[in-house]
Amino acid sequence: MMTNNKWQLEVGDWVKGKSENGELIRGYIETVNPLQGTVKVNVIACDNEKTIGKTIETLSKWVEKLPISVIDTEEQILHLIDLALLTKDEHWFMELSTKLNSIRQGSEGDRKKNTGDTTFGNRLGKYGIKE
Repeated sequence: MMTNNKWQLEVGDWVKGKSENGELIRGYIETVNPLQGTVKVNVIACDNEKTIGKTIETLSKWVEKLPISVIDTEEQILHLIDLALLTKDEHWFMELSTKLNSIRQGSEGDRKKNTGDTTFGNRLGKYGIKE
């Protein structure tokens, strides 16, 4: 069983854990129900392919928040663009596309603009990627 501070989980947090059926899941939280101790997770990756793309409810103690990641390569951004398309997150897709274009242009001015605390949000507005 995974341990975690369930009261720290918030809508939009990226998490990994297991479903009530024992499937390994990765996704982001759509709703938190502290009274029942559950969260609804939009599943982005799972060892059961039929669960991918669905929102499932599981116990909050069975999931843990993923750390904020740094993205700095074109390949990483391309993977995130695929994820934005999969989740139909237009705003995040546009942010990532801008970042990708900046990297591809490779100009010194663009690189200077992209150093610092640039964050990207998923469709729920929670930021899961930080530079």
